[in-house]
Amino acid sequence: MKEGTHAMCCQKRGEVISMMCSTKHCTFVISNNHYIHTVAMSSTEQPQPQPLSRYESQKRRDWNTFGQYLKNQSPPVSLSHCNYNHVLDFLRYLDQFGKTKVHLHACIFFGHPSPPAPCACPLRQAWGSLDALIGRLRAAYEEHGGSPDTNPFGGGAIRLYLREVKDCQSKARGIPYNKKKKKKQHHQLRLKATAPTIAKLPFKDFTS
Repeated sequence: MKEGTHAMCCQKRGEVISMMCSTKHCTFVISNNHYIHTVAMSSTEQPQPQPLSRYESQKRRDWNTFGQYLKNQSPPVSLSHCNYNHVLDFLRYLDQFGKTKVHLHACIFFGHPSPPAPCACPLRQAWGSLDALIGRLRAAYEEHGGSPDTNPFGGGAIRLYLREVKDCQSKARGIPYNKKKKKKQHHQLRLKATAPTIAKLPFKDFTS
């Protein structure tokens, strides 16, 4: 049946005619040669769920990727037996898909933020990407029933590993990762310097 077309079952006076129109179930009643049209919504027209945000979509993909990684181990590892060692191995495994050049100590461009020529140093996952990944996996673990006390993504060993990656990449690439911290401290100093002037201003309720 083509969409939008009607297929009637019968056309006798006073008799109910049942038909399908597109995705709706329609009922016609013949009364005085006029059709009385009623419509019943089908289950396909129920309100659709809101699409996932970019963060939620990425978190779901990360969780599925980690789960598949555990299944591919020999022997396979269940989520209930996962520990921080599996998480560390997973992070190292992801390095092969990295796109961030991390210069070795022997490289002439070690510590150079903008190398003028290519080199043979390896590509790694950027520290910021790994840090965000762990944050999403830590949240996903607890959303799937895991306890915060046994969360393998929130242990001290994971934080230590991320800190070492951060320091290593900062030195190798010549890019400090504490810019935001310095900027925040500079902003606080400016607020402190202007505090006497602000204190003399009349009070105004900014919440209204």
